[in-house]
Amino acid sequence: MFTNTKAFSGFAVDDPEKARTFYGETLGLNVTEEYGILTLHITGGWEVIVYPKPDHTPASFTILNFPVDDIDRAVDELVERGVRFERFNGFDQDEKSIFRGGGPLIAWFKDPADNVLSVLQHQ
Repeated sequence: MFTNTKAFSGFAVDDPEKARTFYGETLGLNVTEEYGILTLHITGGWEVIVYPKPDHTPASFTILNFPVDDIDRAVDELVERGVRFERFNGFDQDEKSIFRGGGPLIAWFKDPADNVLSVLQHQ
């Protein structure tokens, strides 16, 4: 039934304008809006919708991952843009908050709605 349908993902935020600024200006994604719903246009033709939810509860897991070729450079650039990286108990993270303890190199940050995002080194 769904073999030939294009699926997409979505998540909630409590303030769509803050989300538009963060995803569009801070992260540099192409963001459009229709019917009060934002669409993040991701390289490769992927789209993710961001919808308003006044009683939004932040996701307790990573909702978006951004693979990069150079995680140190990506973290440095995001910090320059005001992004603060998270530290989590149980993860051996370096001074830049990058986890280098096995598997992909990864660093976590949050959007304005406190949803968890990550940047990870492309393997």
